[in-house]
Amino acid sequence: MFERPGSGERALLVHVTRQGTPDPDELEEFRELARSAGARILSLVTGARQVPDPRWYVGKGKAEEIRDLVAAKGAELVIFDHALSPSQERNLEKLLECRVLDRNGLILDIFARRARSFEGKLQVELAQLRHLSTRLVRGWTHLERQKGGIGLRGPGETQLETDRRLLGRRIDQIRRRLARVDGQREQGRRARRRAEVPTVSLVGYTNAGKSTLFNRLTHAHVYARDQLFATLDPTLRRLTLPEGEEVVLADTVGFISKLPHELVAAFRSTLQETVEAALLLHVIDAASHRRSENVAEVEAVLDQIGALEVPRIEVYNKIDLLPDEPPRVERDGEGRVVRVWCSAATGAGMELLLEALQERFHQPHLRRRIHLGAGEGRLRALLHERGQVLSSRDLENGDCELEVEFTLPGLARLAKQEPALARRLQEV
Repeated sequence: MFERPGSGERALLVHVTRQGTPDPDELEEFRELARSAGARILSLVTGARQVPDPRWYVGKGKAEEIRDLVAAKGAELVIFDHALSPSQERNLEKLLECRVLDRNGLILDIFARRARSFEGKLQVELAQLRHLSTRLVRGWTHLERQKGGIGLRGPGETQLETDRRLLGRRIDQIRRRLARVDGQREQGRRARRRAEVPTVSLVGYTNAGKSTLFNRLTHAHVYARDQLFATLDPTLRRLTLPEGEEVVLADTVGFISKLPHELVAAFRSTLQETVEAALLLHVIDAASHRRSENVAEVEAVLDQIGALEVPRIEVYNKIDLLPDEPPRVERDGEGRVVRVWCSAATGAGMELLLEALQERFHQPHLRRRIHLGAGEGRLRALLHERGQVLSSRDLENGDCELEVEFTLPGLARLAKQEPALARRLQEV
């Protein structure tokens, strides 16, 4: 019997490949995951095994090697870069006499540290509870020491059933709360659809630079750091395109290889912004050695949430790290923009990206002329808000004549808000 440490910061990492030597980029991503969770890495153990051992995942010899290393290094935690079954975690904890965490549990812990909003915290807690519900028996191994007999049967079973009932009750409570939050989000989406404002959703592998790009385009101040899962909570901002059209830009959570199923399920309402977007900007780290693998992982998650058919433009970011890659636009055989090379950090290529968005969401512009009285300042301000005032001529009696350019959605919104004013507009 061992005591689980409260800190769990002194960690030993274990990475097993199917065959051959491990990918250095995979190992670095694993280290970065551990560091993001607050672990102090003592050592990294690697190995190769074609079929995971059903008892310890690794073979007996490798498990004993890890046990000796844990004792020598004084490790409080062993983290596996793989998904472990509940029985494998339990068997490893007995053998190693320290706490064992798999990749899914590690990512869930990082999400718990990063969540800031009420919705984000609920989503992470729901994912953690779903993960924990299959591992309850680990916490009650001390009851195995009690033998059966009259008056001694079933204390472990009773406690487990109590925990399962409490977990189930909490999960139902969180689901109801998230349903209310999702209802509020759906109201916002309906309002944007009525106003005919399209949504552009940023997607991509974690740490590809989505939040930096979001800040560069919208002049927002979303938290952006060179770390995994810096952004969890979706942020939406209006973006005005070069010719005056407006879109809503949505910054979403980053994806990662072997993303836990519990997280995808818990964040489904958040990812709905991606599913219902008019366009996806797939942000790709152009300087990453695993660029093609990361793209494939994002495609897999998009397929999982039902967003694979949403139109997209690939944004190859971080070209400031590639001196031979200039900002540019690439088109398909039909002349549509499919790829933009840029740098969100330096701003290189941002005008190309905005032009690509303008091209995708171009609306015909309509010119109108109107005569306003001297006391109609509110209507004049409304015309400035809904359209682009091209010219203004003041008359001797204090009245004025304006020439205004509208997009079709802008003119439709004006007609709905001020029908009498819209009827006074004359075609130019």
